[in-house]
Amino acid sequence: MHCSSPKMVCETKIVADEHDAIPGTKKDSIIVSSSQMWTSSSSTPGAFESKDLKRDQVFIREFERSDHAEVRRIFCEGIMERIPNTAFRGLKQQPHTQFLYVLLTVMCFVMTKSVMLTFCTPFFLMGARYYYSRKVIFSYLDCALHTDMADIDSYYMTPTGSCFWVAVLEGQVVGIVAAQGREDDNTVELRRMSVDSRFRGKGIAKALGRRVLEFAMLNNYSAVVLGTTAVKMAAHKLYESLGFQRVGESEDYTLPGMSRSPVERLFFQIRYSRYRLQLHEE
Repeated sequence: MHCSSPKMVCETKIVADEHDAIPGTKKDSIIVSSSQMWTSSSSTPGAFESKDLKRDQVFIREFERSDHAEVRRIFCEGIMERIPNTAFRGLKQQPHTQFLYVLLTVMCFVMTKSVMLTFCTPFFLMGARYYYSRKVIFSYLDCALHTDMADIDSYYMTPTGSCFWVAVLEGQVVGIVAAQGREDDNTVELRRMSVDSRFRGKGIAKALGRRVLEFAMLNNYSAVVLGTTAVKMAAHKLYESLGFQRVGESEDYTLPGMSRSPVERLFFQIRYSRYRLQLHEE
């Protein structure tokens, strides 16, 4: 099976406010304290607060080969969350599909005159949505794990204008993000952002996003772009809080690994949003 380089971006929960810019170049490591992302009510923290702040420090550095297992785990976990989100929450974004499912339920009653079968039809439809969401997303995951996520060094660390970072908290990798330069239009694409579900709500995703923006500015790219199929609004609010503007949307996006069969299209639909942050004019 031919697998093109996938562009799904995992959704992340983010509750932090704006914080100061994070210094550093591609080859520099940076330290971000989660306390910097909120406005503190007291100017001088006490001894206990200082210990808490030190414990909550997030260290963002470049990917190392020893990180691969944790990076793969966080990436897979984020993608697997998409199965129920796409199957159930995603239906709210598909009014035409909702109408079709109602029509199928009514047709079931007209043709069978069975209240029991009619009652079971919505459950059957939701079950089919879950099955096809799982099938498509597993295919997508397989493609990703056999392309860029299989060899991060070759895809992101070796090429000029690209990089891959990890967020480390208390010695543990808790978040990932990549930047991939595109010389044809002088933009850099933000990719593969995901945060360990146990550490969300600490501003890690925003810090990772800012790292990509700073990388783009330091390397004189004109804009940062990204594409996302995220269902949860938290991901979209994150991008907007970083300064991104939505520039396009597709209601019938094709993920790598999709067969596009009529049955699959009936039970799996996904919305693809494109964002852009213009850094300077060409």
